[in-house]
Amino acid sequence: MLSNIGIPGLVIVLVIALIIFGPSKLPEIGRAFGRTLSEFKSATKGLVNDSEKEDENENENKAALRAVKKEG
Repeated sequence: MLSNIGIPGLVIVLVIALIIFGPSKLPEIGRAFGRTLSEFKSATKGLVNDSEKEDENENENKAALRAVKKEG
């Protein structure tokens, strides 16, 4: 979807944003957008790390169950 915009389309979007919000609001909007992206990125990393930890715990539990079954 965004790959079809190109440089001219991006310039048009920025000009429209400048007209709508004005030059004083654009830096604030950019900072807010950047903070949102960084927060989303850190939350996504947290979810991936949690998922990897759960997978490791499941593998450890399966190995422990196999060891118990072999002993019994």
